[in-house]
This record gives sequence, structure tokens and C-alpha cells, in this order.
Amino acid sequence: MSILNLSKSERIDVRTSTSVKLLLQDAARACHKTVSEFLLDAGVVAANQVLADRRQFVLDEAAWQAFQVELDAPTQPKPRLKQLLTEPGVLF
Repeated sequence: MSILNLSKSERIDVRTSTSVKLLLQDAARACHKTVSEFLLDAGVVAANQVLADRRQFVLDEAAWQAFQVELDAPTQPKPRLKQLLTEPGVLF
């Protein structure tokens, strides 16, 4: 059963600028959808993409063994990464 086919009982409110609202309206109109349908469809697709790598991890036997070897290997110092993470950034 699709998430989009379930009974709609919840509401999501979004505030935005006029320019973003107009952009969303234009895109929805181009897809022959309402803004709500457009946002919901796009949001569900984006949410599934974000969560996909966190839900399932599929490897064949050889790749799984190689992955296990890497997980079990001792860590190696990474001085450049340490420097990057300890120095103040541009926004700080």
C-alpha cells in the first residue's frame, strides 16, 4: 500500500517567501498537480532517498567479506583530517 493512498488526517504547515511560493505554484501547474500534491510527492520521494541507505545494506558474499575486513582493521591516523576538524572554519 502506497503512503500516498492512505487516509489523510494530518496537516503540515509551511511558511515561505513569495518567490518560493510562486516557484512551487509554477512547478505544480507544470505537473498538473496542486501545490499540496506537488509538495507531498516531492517530499515523499526525497524522504525515501534520504532514508534508503540507512534502511538496507545489500552486498554479495565477496563484498560482505571485504566490508568486514575493513570494519575489523585498526584505524589509521589522518593528520590532515584532524587538522581540518580542529582549525576554525570560514563561518566561525
